[in-house]
Amino acid sequence: MPLFPDFKPIEMSDRAVIYKSLMEYQPQTSELSFTNLFIWRRHYGVIWSQYEGCLLFIFEKTGYGLQTICGTPGSVIVSQLLGYLKNKYGTGSSLQRVDSRVVDDLKGNNSLKIDLTPEHFDYVYKSEDLINLAGRKYHSKRNYINTFQSSYQFEYLNMAKEHVPGCLEMAERWCDRRSCEEDVNMSLSGEFEAITDALNNFDTLGIKGGVIKINGKIEAFTLGEMLNNDTAVIHIEKADPDIRGLYTIINQQFCEHNWSKIPFINREQDLGEPQLRQAKESYYPDHMVEKHSIKLID
Repeated sequence: MPLFPDFKPIEMSDRAVIYKSLMEYQPQTSELSFTNLFIWRRHYGVIWSQYEGCLLFIFEKTGYGLQTICGTPGSVIVSQLLGYLKNKYGTGSSLQRVDSRVVDDLKGNNSLKIDLTPEHFDYVYKSEDLINLAGRKYHSKRNYINTFQSSYQFEYLNMAKEHVPGCLEMAERWCDRRSCEEDVNMSLSGEFEAITDALNNFDTLGIKGGVIKINGKIEAFTLGEMLNNDTAVIHIEKADPDIRGLYTIINQQFCEHNWSKIPFINREQDLGEPQLRQAKESYYPDHMVEKHSIKLID
């Protein structure tokens, strides 16, 4: 295993060590799962190391690090990691997507600049809300589902290995329509790469998924896993945008069939994109998970 200041690219063989440490930490932020780090490893150039029982992650292609994963982070390893990043990537280097637990441990450290990053706040919902869609505020969601159910004969299935080829084909169709290669702002080509890695390693990663078939063809799929003891995180959700209500029902069905006994569902961030923000707000989150950036003060 790598020891700081040495780092190595994240690989599937690292899963046991990283997964154990993350589950002991009980993360709240959606980035801190082995699946997320692994499937985005090529896009971001994810490398990792250890320091006295702490996990350290760097995204080489962007030059920033994630928060330290320790029982008690303190300021020593944070400052050392920031110094390493500054020396290697320049003065603008930082830690990103840092949770409030780490920030609270760093209070009073005048060598650090800490800022909130609202575009990366995670949206967290009560699972019962996403399953039942009860009350006036979810009236439009129920209408979407009713329209879909009256228009299509569909089948919801928990994802199995046999569904992977159909999901890959559906993801390719989605990407062709959205011109993923040309969409720099949303990194859709990187997302397609992440989806491919998630699907091809579905069993090994230990994640759950769901698919919706219409006329025997997969038209929507989703992937998620447990983030901590009381929260599941949805990593991927794709559906044919021309089929009205399909996104709504794949979300509702996945939660009902897989997460009904889990109190909360984390549906990740909006990345500052207005349409994505509107879509996530329309499900009325129970709370947001705050994230921060941390830099050394020159």
